[in-house]
Amino acid sequence: MISCYACGASLAEVPLPLSRHEYCPGCGTELHCCRMCRHYDSGRANDCTEGRAEPPSNKEGANFCDWFAPKDGAGASSKHRNDDARAKLEALFSNEPPDKR
Repeated sequence: MISCYACGASLAEVPLPLSRHEYCPGCGTELHCCRMCRHYDSGRANDCTEGRAEPPSNKEGANFCDWFAPKDGAGASSKHRNDDARAKLEALFSNEPPDKR
């Protein structure tokens, strides 16, 4: 299942293939971008595993890449995951009784 990289919203209702003009219904983020692509890898040169792709400078903006393929389970951004993890840790180590959280 494909979900927005920025907010984690399900994109099940968004028609495939994703057009360059497609936006997330949850947060309005542009979807035809590097961050939503299965070739995106921030640890690689140009942040892309597809060597033939011409990398755009903005990885979060819509682009015309011919190699774009939406990544299953792109999920929420690392900020969203970090916020969830932080909330769980705070709940775990909180001295307040469970009913006061």
